[in-house]
Amino acid sequence: MTQTARVYGGSMYDLAVEEKIADAALEQLTQIRVLFRENPDYLSLLSNPAIPKEKRTEMIDEAFANQAEKYIVNFLKLLCERGILREFAGCCEEFTRRYNADHGISEAIVTSAIALSEVQMNTLREKLEKMTGKRISLIQKKDASVLGGLRVELEGKLLDGTVQGRLAGISKKLDEIIV
Repeated sequence: MTQTARVYGGSMYDLAVEEKIADAALEQLTQIRVLFRENPDYLSLLSNPAIPKEKRTEMIDEAFANQAEKYIVNFLKLLCERGILREFAGCCEEFTRRYNADHGISEAIVTSAIALSEVQMNTLREKLEKMTGKRISLIQKKDASVLGGLRVELEGKLLDGTVQGRLAGISKKLDEIIV
C-alpha cells in the first residue's frame, strides 16, 4: 500500500467516523472495490487522461450518485481529479484496517484446497474468536496446492494445518537426519 493510499484512505475513514457513516461507508467502499476489480476496463476509462476530468467525474456521478453516500461519491471524484483513482484499492485497505482496529476486529485469511461451506466458515470463525478474544473477519482463498486441511494467517501468525505444510515439515526433518 502506498503512502498516498494510507493518507487518502485514512482521511476518508476520519470523515466517515465524524459523519457517523463508517459502517455504511465500509460496505459501499467494499462493493465499489469489487465492481472495479470485476470491471477493470471501467476503472481504466475513469483513469484515462485523454477523457476530460469533467466528463470522468460526470461518469462517477451517473454511476454512483444514487447508490452511495455523497462522501463516497465525492471521494471517488477527488481521486479521479487528482489522477490517482488506481489507488482506490489501497485506500479501501487503509479504511478497513482503521475500521477493524477501532472495532476490535482481526482479519484472518483462510486458505483451503476447496471452498469451505458457510457452516465450516462460521465454526472456524468461532474458534478463532475464542482463541484471540476478538471478532474475526474471515477471507477465504482457494489453493489446490495445499492438498487438504487449512492454512490461516492471523495477526502476523501462520497456523498451518495443511497436508502441504505437513509434508514440508517431514521433508525438512528427513533432510536434517540425512545430512
